[in-house]
Amino acid sequence: MSILSASGGRGSPGEGSTGQTSRTTAARVRTASQRRRRIGLKTQVWLVLAAIAIGAVAVKVFGRPYKFFDMWIYHGAMEWWTNGGELYEFIAPTTTLGYTYPPFAALTMLPIAALSSHVAGWINVVLSVIALGVVLVVLLVPLADRYGWPRGLTVAIALPLALALEPNRETLGFGQVNLLLFLLVMADLVAMRLRRDPRPMALTRSTVRRFWYSGAWAGVGVGLATAIKLTPGLFILYYLVARQRRAALVASLTAGGATAVAWVLAPRESLTYFTSMVWQTDRVGAADFTPNQALSGLLARLYDQPERPGLLWFSFAALCLALGLSRAVAAHKEGDELAAFTLVGLTAAVISPISWTHHLVFVVPAIVVLGDAALRRRAAAQRLGLGGAGFTFAGLRYAAMAFSVFVVFLISPVWWVHHRLDRGGSHYDSGLWGLLAENSLILVLILLLVLMPWRPGADPAFPPPGSRARFTFTRVEQGAPDHAQA
Repeated sequence: MSILSASGGRGSPGEGSTGQTSRTTAARVRTASQRRRRIGLKTQVWLVLAAIAIGAVAVKVFGRPYKFFDMWIYHGAMEWWTNGGELYEFIAPTTTLGYTYPPFAALTMLPIAALSSHVAGWINVVLSVIALGVVLVVLLVPLADRYGWPRGLTVAIALPLALALEPNRETLGFGQVNLLLFLLVMADLVAMRLRRDPRPMALTRSTVRRFWYSGAWAGVGVGLATAIKLTPGLFILYYLVARQRRAALVASLTAGGATAVAWVLAPRESLTYFTSMVWQTDRVGAADFTPNQALSGLLARLYDQPERPGLLWFSFAALCLALGLSRAVAAHKEGDELAAFTLVGLTAAVISPISWTHHLVFVVPAIVVLGDAALRRRAAAQRLGLGGAGFTFAGLRYAAMAFSVFVVFLISPVWWVHHRLDRGGSHYDSGLWGLLAENSLILVLILLLVLMPWRPGADPAFPPPGSRARFTFTRVEQGAPDHAQA
């Protein structure tokens, strides 16, 4: 329960004593269980089947032919490497594309050399679907408890709909690792939720379980994700700015340790990557390619040139970085760590030199935050006794935003007008509406950076003052004075 729970109270995070918090949480859980809607099994099955049908139709209509293209490149690179070739000299046949991830990522991918690319692709599909399912449990179970929805049904309906969104279906179809990295990052959110409640840690005798419940491992997920792909490293900067120093230290040590292991096992590849490959952002394709829905792609297409305008991109990227991190820190201080994580993830996608559409997985928690904000506004209006328009339109803005983001990422208008300058085209060939469609996803990301709300006290990353049990290797009795914020 403590892994998934997120505060639903209206007070400021950290308000009140441990006893008051415990009684409030228990009362909220009892209330949620008492009013949990009972839905017949047949109705549940039909609802899940309807969600699966909608997702399948969306993938068929709005998706593209994939054939595990990226996994084919990874598999070829691993075969090349295990047969004595230089990892970063590999170029996939009939393409100009090679392996671009850090050496630690290559070490984790080595087992696929013993498989066919097709089998490796399907294994990745299974693991990625499981990863997204776990993330949805983390995101949606607190909402299900708050609003009295059946937990399993809520996640079962959400999973096929989430899989149908552009970033997730592209990740599965190309054989990408984004959903696995998404799970690693969101694991840090789980750790921060765990450290809010000292009771499970105080009551268990197992050192391993005490360490788990302490949440002291917050940062491990981000650290591993950063060692596999550099972009999640922005979360370490966020930890520092938000003064979550322990998480920043754990993430830095984890990323550094994993990178050091790779350096020991693959020194030549590590030297090549960090002295040369890391700077070659054009190795994966031109910035103006339609699927690049980062700020760099938007500016390159506006300038109708293959490369981003360097100084202008740097200036706007710095502005987006400042905006995204400042809003994330504000969300953290207001007690909504999920919104803070979402803003950091969206910021990373916006300012990255290249962000293909399958990188944009943080739109999933953005939709969840927007939807919950809408429901909270309606519930607040109901508690205040507002009738008529006051009740009807409460939260309508956020509901409309959540629905719009979902629809845009479901239909993915960027593929309606896929222009290539190297084939004699122009990004202005389809006029204003074509230009808007080709840049629709990055425009939504920028709007989310500016407009996405946070929910005060909904999901704090810190316990009430004086209620946090410090992790030790011996059992601490509940109520003992050995308390400090992690």
